[in-house]
Amino acid sequence: MPDMEFFDTSDLHTEEITLRLDSTSQARPDIDWVPAYYFTICLPDGTPVGGCDLRIGHTRKTYLGGNIGYHVNEAYRGRHYAAKACALLFRQARKHGMDHLFISCPVDNLASNRTCQLAGGELAEAADVPEDNDMYAEGIRRVNIYRFDL
Repeated sequence: MPDMEFFDTSDLHTEEITLRLDSTSQARPDIDWVPAYYFTICLPDGTPVGGCDLRIGHTRKTYLGGNIGYHVNEAYRGRHYAAKACALLFRQARKHGMDHLFISCPVDNLASNRTCQLAGGELAEAADVPEDNDMYAEGIRRVNIYRFDL
């Protein structure tokens, strides 16, 4: 399988945040991983406030684990930076021809569920995490899966 081409990310910014590309990774079909971008969420002055990643493609793992992951450092929570980062990641996903993606979060993580709702997600289902999934090893047993039409 040839390596995927990663596209320019210099347009992933607003007046409030910039996504600074940290790294990319190619697909790992042996473990069902798709190509991915990894970013730091920064304020305009470069202050890091969190991180996010975008996984390109659809597999069983990206359905259950999501095409996007995010976290915001505690001191910067409550400002909707994760939802704003998702909007920028949607732009990057469209460059790859994606017309939809999924974000999942533990059913009891109210802040993450709210982020998905603010970002325009529609709840697809609540799903049990299988024992052979990485999230299960982290103690996550059930996730809400949100679908985003791009």
